Amino acid sequence: MLRPRPKHAFCFPSAGASLMTAQPQQLTLRRPDDWHIHLRDDEMLNTVLPYTSAVNGRAIVMPNLVPPVTSVAAGEAYRDRILAALPADHAFTPLMTCYLTDSLDPDELERGFTSGLFSAAKLYPAHATTNSSHGVTNIASIARVLERMQKLGMPLLIHGEVTDAHVDIFDREARFIETVMVPLRSQFPALKVVMEHITTQDAAEYVAAADETLGATITPQHLMFNRNHMLVGGIRPHLYCLPILKRNVHQEALRKLVASGHPRVFLGTDTAPHLRHLKEASCGCAGVFNAPASLPAYATVFEELNALEHFEAFCSENGPRFYGLPLNEGTITLVRESWQVPESIALGSHSLVPFLAGETLNWRIA
Repeated sequence: MLRPRPKHAFCFPSAGASLMTAQPQQLTLRRPDDWHIHLRDDEMLNTVLPYTSAVNGRAIVMPNLVPPVTSVAAGEAYRDRILAALPADHAFTPLMTCYLTDSLDPDELERGFTSGLFSAAKLYPAHATTNSSHGVTNIASIARVLERMQKLGMPLLIHGEVTDAHVDIFDREARFIETVMVPLRSQFPALKVVMEHITTQDAAEYVAAADETLGATITPQHLMFNRNHMLVGGIRPHLYCLPILKRNVHQEALRKLVASGHPRVFLGTDTAPHLRHLKEASCGCAGVFNAPASLPAYATVFEELNALEHFEAFCSENGPRFYGLPLNEGTITLVRESWQVPESIALGSHSLVPFLAGETLNWRIA
């Protein structure tokens, strides 16, 4: 049985933070997009979608269902299910992705991209994360697909971790850069690549030094927390995700990167819901359901870093510019008003525990 977590058992990190002396009372920004979400399917989809669609104009939807989205027909069917679950008053566009496998036909991928169905393709190294058993075993096996994507200008989205059993879980992102990313981008120099949910100083420096073909997303949990917050004083399963939280030095590198206003770094929550009993288990699932609190959480970080002047670009401009899409119309406003993140969210006879459950945030969506 899990030990109950004391209220405010962990605090938002303050290292490197510098709060503004004249605190703004509201933040109005162009409507944002989320460039990495997991909506799941069926009852889970119906429950979690509104938390994303109420805030964002668009979102890149991950294809790692069971079975995964590997064809135009599967992508169309999944998009239809998402649109059927969308609340009538939410103006939201799901941007679909295709799950790369060793045997994927380049013609099928091209058909999905040129028809406007697939906005990007997702590379999961086999067994890297949830529902990735059908993923790519070797980059050479998808060389023809990558060549076609480079020709089409189709973005490649990468979960950047090696899966070799002998490589420590905290080193897998850095090793991926050395052994996969560098040779891949050398072989396909014009291929547009997003290194998703980066977590390390190695990745932050690699992205910052790269050319215009490489972008990156960063999650709120990797900006707010490091592995001590997850492990010290008791294991907190609702902070467990993949890539896993790293040491403080890596967290600070990510915070420095977003505070710099880098134009190729953008919002990607990697919101990944799992039922509570599957997280709070002897072998719990990886994933943080952060959609209910993600925008206030990001605002908290940018304010801590005295970097609110870069907040709108990170949320609403850098992503569409990298993808070559128009900026959203309309705005969204956050107000300085304390609110408490729900302890849980009902899903049938089960429940979900959101990121920062029970914690108080000082920014609220108006």
